[in-house]
Amino acid sequence: MKSNYLVCYDIRDPRRLTRVFNLMKGKGVHLQYSVFHCSLTWQKLIELKEKLRWIIDEKKDDVRIYPLPSEEKVIIMGCGNRVPDGVEIFIE
Repeated sequence: MKSNYLVCYDIRDPRRLTRVFNLMKGKGVHLQYSVFHCSLTWQKLIELKEKLRWIIDEKKDDVRIYPLPSEEKVIIMGCGNRVPDGVEIFIE
């Protein structure tokens, strides 16, 4: 079963930042500069955490993974894209 997560990061070194970004591109939808929405199984979440641990410097970088509620309601305010690239909306 998949769950939704918000992955946010602040990486100090440009090389590590690029590596984290490239990893995250394959795991979720890029919402903002360092923010991704991911739908992951428990095993895929564990794998992602292990891969991130190998890339980041835990003394300098900050990565946070927030579980999201199961309800799929999103509130968007401000000038951001209303629907990010790669996201399809289905209304039943």
